[in-house]
Amino acid sequence: MTGFDIHIGYAHMRNPIALAAMAGITDSGFVRKVAMGAGLAILGGYNLDDATNDAATRIKERGRAEFVTPEPIKHLKGELEQLTKMEDPPAIALNVRSTELNPLLEAALLAKEYGAIIEIDAHCRQLEMTDIGVGESLLRDTDRLTSMISRVKKTGVALCVKTRSGVVDDEELAVTIERAGADAIHIDAMKPGAGADHRAIRATRNATDLVVIGNNSVVDFASAKAMFGHGADMVSLARATLENPDVINTVVTQTTMFQERTGWYNAPKHICSGGDDRALAFCCLPVKPCAIHGVLKRYGMTPQEFADLKVELSRGTPLELGDHTCFGTLIWCCKLTKPCFLRNAVFEQIGLSGVEYMKLKKQLSEGILERIRGKTRDH
Repeated sequence: MTGFDIHIGYAHMRNPIALAAMAGITDSGFVRKVAMGAGLAILGGYNLDDATNDAATRIKERGRAEFVTPEPIKHLKGELEQLTKMEDPPAIALNVRSTELNPLLEAALLAKEYGAIIEIDAHCRQLEMTDIGVGESLLRDTDRLTSMISRVKKTGVALCVKTRSGVVDDEELAVTIERAGADAIHIDAMKPGAGADHRAIRATRNATDLVVIGNNSVVDFASAKAMFGHGADMVSLARATLENPDVINTVVTQTTMFQERTGWYNAPKHICSGGDDRALAFCCLPVKPCAIHGVLKRYGMTPQEFADLKVELSRGTPLELGDHTCFGTLIWCCKLTKPCFLRNAVFEQIGLSGVEYMKLKKQLSEGILERIRGKTRDH
């Protein structure tokens, strides 16, 4: 048992590694070659109406790959049929674009029929697409984007939105997408010339309960782990699969091993190291100047209220123990991956495994966020 419990609507992902859509490349045949071990394979982007297919044709004429599908719904049905014939395929999503609503609704109903996810493309930045109001242009037209999400979601389909960070306010965008009814957000966390923008992942994680898929510069386990540590539930790989067709299988194996070893594959980095708010479970007693005070201020909580809350939520669990730790209890101890002989000596003394400890910390994290987010809403 790997212990992964990841759902986007009705779709279950067996692991947190995804193949991202690459226009003109990511189809059922490509999934067969590189992503059979993935938790999720996202096909597309597919163009569903005349306007997007015409734009795709113009993009192809200047040398970029695109899918041009004269009968898009028939084509998508054929792709889904191919995938259902494969032995033990990953969960499937269809990344789609359309200037018109009806083709999106047709695609959503088809996806739902096959247990697949619809991913609305609010990401493509090719001018041929943005000029007709699809792709990245949707990020600046939130009224249209939210209407699209709401209408498509009414079909009952599991719904994800592919976005690009840094175009608009990332936190506000994520909240808008969640309120419109989406189940997940897939973020190309792009920092021009500087790799992935993990701050966008963290901002989204702190602002919403959406399933967060982190994308950009994920090429190995180390880069995947960095995304996980800032709040991603899943990560997606794209161009790396062209250079190394076995990279997804490798990252799946390493992530699974890490989960088995630690019990919390996407445990956050510590707050003082730039982690998201889930990391409050690992914070020390807030008696010294530290980044935690900024987080508590954002939630309108005093250090004493936070300390009392952690004590309350840990009552009756092994986290109460640990007289010889820095603050006299495991409540205030750090992540398993950070070496600490005092903490580990308590594990030996009370018969607690590292995996069990991290599972308790995860439960503590969930309890803290539920309470302090409720406090914020009450105010």
